[in-house]
Amino acid sequence: MFGLISAQTQPQAGGGIDIMTILLFAMLGVFVFMMFRRNKKTQQQQAQLQSKFAPGVEVMTSFGLYGRIVEIDDEENKVLLELSPGNTATVHRQAVTKIVEPVVAAEEPTVVPDDASSLTIDKAESAAPVNDAPRVETPEETTRRLNDEGKKDS
Repeated sequence: MFGLISAQTQPQAGGGIDIMTILLFAMLGVFVFMMFRRNKKTQQQQAQLQSKFAPGVEVMTSFGLYGRIVEIDDEENKVLLELSPGNTATVHRQAVTKIVEPVVAAEEPTVVPDDASSLTIDKAESAAPVNDAPRVETPEETTRRLNDEGKKDS
């Protein structure tokens, strides 16, 4: 009674390549192009970095080790790093990933008073706080405060 109904696709008259196949190959081509482009950029950056390697340069390795280049062995692709005075480590040349630039700190001039008057505290100044600065307690006041706090706890 009921016949089996099946959906059959009619073959295309144009040769069998549809638009989805073309889009798939185009996306694959773009993906491969971007992958090669990124690899080429990375290789150029690595070559530029390694051209700056010389003894005495501060560097960081890919695993976070900081040191100063002591010696470079081009034949075996090894770099001898001085981690601290007297401590060295040999790493592969490609493990060195960053040149550490020394940080130049801006020094603020130190103000030195002409006399010792600024080093002492007057009784009048210690009684009232200046510019919201905390008042300094005398030893007697500290003892009295601690004794009063002890009485509150018991």
